[in-house]
Amino acid sequence: MSEEQVWAFPESVQPKAGETQFDLERAFDAVVLVRAEIPEDAHSAATLGTERAGYGAVIREDGLVLTIGYLINEATQIWLTTNRGALVPGYPLAYDPATGFGLVQPLAKLAAPHLERGRAGDVNVGDAAFVIGHGGRNHSLKTRLIAKHEFAGYWEYLLDEALFTAPAHPQWGGAALLDAQGNLIGIGSLLVQRELNGEPLHVNMFVPIDLLDPILNAMLNTGRSPHPPRPWLGMSTQDPGGQLVVARLSPGGPASRAGVQVGDLVLGVGASRVHGLAEFFRTVWQLGEAGVDVPLTLSRGGDVLHITVKSGDRNDFLRKPKLH
Repeated sequence: MSEEQVWAFPESVQPKAGETQFDLERAFDAVVLVRAEIPEDAHSAATLGTERAGYGAVIREDGLVLTIGYLINEATQIWLTTNRGALVPGYPLAYDPATGFGLVQPLAKLAAPHLERGRAGDVNVGDAAFVIGHGGRNHSLKTRLIAKHEFAGYWEYLLDEALFTAPAHPQWGGAALLDAQGNLIGIGSLLVQRELNGEPLHVNMFVPIDLLDPILNAMLNTGRSPHPPRPWLGMSTQDPGGQLVVARLSPGGPASRAGVQVGDLVLGVGASRVHGLAEFFRTVWQLGEAGVDVPLTLSRGGDVLHITVKSGDRNDFLRKPKLH
């Protein structure tokens, strides 16, 4: 018996047909298991691994699958497993670093229904929702939207408004978040910790589906977002205690080549002081498109340094998929 089949949520938190306003079995069948293999020399292999697994939501009649991009980023082989047990090869059609969305095109008939897309903007904090994972009722969860706010990730990622739900699903990557009517309103990205009434609480972060429509056609046609690529530094930055600290550098990336070191404190961008990841990223991105020079003001061992990083396009550092 596979790992995906041996665990189950308690029945009390599983969605039940009599409690929903939509065809629950159809929703279960519209979520597939996504397995991806990534070469050891891929740019993302060191941080995300070479074998990745998560979920994906079928969003069109032709079987197009929407998932979270880190599952398929630089993949050379993808397999999709339907809720009925069919195994179909897939092709990593597109990845958009700005939103985090990834698209997979099945290379054979998927034989799975698709989910209608809703609007995350129409769902309010406190509303009931459902997290659907591959494996039907056992891997699906009744949840609630507990927050909608900005999210900044250390890997140079920023959403103006992300969705946060609790209780949390333990296998969140690519999971489908549905509203009370069964419409897709988000794709699972992370498990994060928040504080509620002074107590730590694990919650899921979802990328709102509203971000897909403006970029979907371009992703289908070109494999990337229609927006100009943002300047990428290749610099993972964390903000413990309100300080911005360089935690990791991408080997051969722009910041590493410019002489930035792990442990450096980021004080500002040029003459502009920055506080927090979101302000730091926005200040960098406001300088122009990928390739623009980014003047960083850093602190290292008590000394203030001024280092100019020639930014890059993140996509240029990623292995491109090949259709065999």
